[in-house]
Amino acid sequence: MAHMLLILEESQMRSSRPAGLAQERYEQMMAYGDSLKARGVYVASDSLGSDSLGVRISSREGRRSVVDGPFAEAREIVGGYFLLNCATREEAIALAHECPACNWATVEVRNVSPCYMDAAADDAALGDAATTDAPADVARANAA
Repeated sequence: MAHMLLILEESQMRSSRPAGLAQERYEQMMAYGDSLKARGVYVASDSLGSDSLGVRISSREGRRSVVDGPFAEAREIVGGYFLLNCATREEAIALAHECPACNWATVEVRNVSPCYMDAAADDAALGDAATTDAPADVARANAA
């Protein structure tokens, strides 16, 4: 079953940390990704750029809105993600606990499933449905 680990950072963290610390944390995250690959659960990962370069788009009642970042109301930003193929939610949570980002950010674990699924559904109910609308690579990984 596909799970995503979302790395949620305080919005001002990137701009306030020294360059050396940023590089050290990046290297820790790369090593973590390598360990996930070695265990066969890694599907994809990436770091996201600053929210100052982000744009929020919406359309309500025929009116389009484009808001350039940074977003003053945001206390946290999504700094990156890991997409994993785990047998259970518990495995995904255990892997999230190993993520170095837990030491300076919050790691949110979410299963990948169709948006119409009931939030209270458990892993057993999501097993087949979670792969149905998932990206092709995730669906193939889940089938293995």
